Amino acid sequence: MEVVQFEGWSCARIVSGDTEALVTLDVGPRVIRYGFIGGPNFMHVAPETKGQKGGDEYRSYGGHRLWIAPEDWKKTYVPENDPVEAREEKGEYVFLSKPDQWCIQKEIRIATRPQLGGLALTHRIHNRSAYEVELAPWCLTVMGVGGVCLFPQAPFVPHSEDFLPARPLVLWGYTNMQDPRWTWGRRVVRLRQDSLPPQKVGAQVSQGYAGYANHGSLFLKRFPFEKGADYPDFGCNFETFTREDMLEVESVGPMTRVASGGYAELREAWYLVPDFKVPSDEDELGDALESLAAARPL
Repeated sequence: MEVVQFEGWSCARIVSGDTEALVTLDVGPRVIRYGFIGGPNFMHVAPETKGQKGGDEYRSYGGHRLWIAPEDWKKTYVPENDPVEAREEKGEYVFLSKPDQWCIQKEIRIATRPQLGGLALTHRIHNRSAYEVELAPWCLTVMGVGGVCLFPQAPFVPHSEDFLPARPLVLWGYTNMQDPRWTWGRRVVRLRQDSLPPQKVGAQVSQGYAGYANHGSLFLKRFPFEKGADYPDFGCNFETFTREDMLEVESVGPMTRVASGGYAELREAWYLVPDFKVPSDEDELGDALESLAAARPL
């Protein structure tokens, strides 16, 4: 495992094809950089906390992190300021936080997919307490400024063929559907990152993919959907949040009863698609995303 310095932290460098990821070893774990080798970082790095470590206060470092849902100030916003255990195991890079005061330990396992320049990430939330707990794993990828989040609508079905609802969309108290950053397309919803107040929505994305277009390329995230599963936040397996300095592309796992010594797990796969320009035409964009996701497995 190659160790490099980045933004004041020691990081494990993982190379997959023509892409690289850097995972913090001093705090986290966080995937603090993901991009083409020699190219820009698709991740947001919080300038006010970069390079910091230690201490008891929660810090939003940026990058990709593993959290607990539903969101709770005490159990979700636990400081992750201590060194990370890191090892290689059966072709995977394994990163473990130390157990927190709630006896929760977070693990991110990363395997490379060099033929597509992708990464396969397995997220585990371990219950190190003596009691069963109920929670959902929540994977937040914090992207840098200047891009647009893209996620699909459920397929269109004529009224004469299906009378039942099919597109759960969840709003927060500060969600403004008239905000100019939103484009509510027939096939694809777009949320542009800009220097405006926070916005957020959640959705049930059965197709299992979302993207963030930036730097002339597309960050594509694949994630699972389990029909009938009990997802938090009124049934969301996908959420996106933005504010003036970043945008989050988030996947959420089902609510899970985790026995003592057990864990809840959520998988993702990441890919970077070069030379991607967001089409203005709705069908062209929908077809492009479908095709790219179909060729890049979870």
